[in-house]
Amino acid sequence: MAVRVVTDSAADLTDALAAELGVTVVPLSIRFGAEEYVDRRDLTPKQFYDKLAASPTLPETAAPSPGAFEQAFREGLDGGADAVVCINLSAALSATFQSAQNAARALEGADVRVLDSRSVTWGTGSQVVAAARAAADGASADEVVALVEGMIPRTRVYGSLDTLENLKKGGRIGGAQALLGSLLSIKPIIDLSSGVVEEAGKARTRQKALRALVDKVSAAGQVENLAVMHGEAPDVDELVSMLAEIHPRDQIHVGEIGATIGVHGGPRVVGVTFQVTG
Repeated sequence: MAVRVVTDSAADLTDALAAELGVTVVPLSIRFGAEEYVDRRDLTPKQFYDKLAASPTLPETAAPSPGAFEQAFREGLDGGADAVVCINLSAALSATFQSAQNAARALEGADVRVLDSRSVTWGTGSQVVAAARAAADGASADEVVALVEGMIPRTRVYGSLDTLENLKKGGRIGGAQALLGSLLSIKPIIDLSSGVVEEAGKARTRQKALRALVDKVSAAGQVENLAVMHGEAPDVDELVSMLAEIHPRDQIHVGEIGATIGVHGGPRVVGVTFQVTG
């Protein structure tokens, strides 16, 4: 491929899909106290949530170093690519985008484009998949960038949290601050469509929270790349069945939210991502 696509582990691509598409994933790190783990390399999503449940303290995430991105960029270019397009999680939520930019600047003369997806999990992942498929079909770097830049403002991410404690302790609560209060009696709905955390509603029960996510999809009209992403949520199949009433079931991607986003989303987080087409 003339264009190599790079992303970070917050995009929640599985190893198999990344390999199939020829995407290089630069992982973030997760720290449980003095112990540090590489996302998806040292901890599968399940291992992370098991460890999270047993941990007395909230883990922290660390962005990849510029050197890690520089190595990924060099490997792509040395492997025959004319250009590299790197798509990262929201710059408003992590220093990962800045780290990738610093790496690109270090490679003077190389054609490396770094894009802020302004999204997380499969909101970013769907952009990465589209970019990689376009690159495999022979698209130029300009065409791949234009494709992704066209998707970014159309990308929507909504999540239902079992608790706001992880967002609160991790300092990522942003515009959802108003949801703090009667945490035991509500299931918060958050909106990350702008790349930051905003309040999107409150549900009294988990069932009503799932229905609220379905309503967000329904209200969006025609959508594409619909996905259900979750962190060991026990009712993910129920949400998929509810969505199948308004969207073809075989066109709904189901994936796991890994440690990078799971640190902040907390246990049993579940959400929907998609692009509006109108």
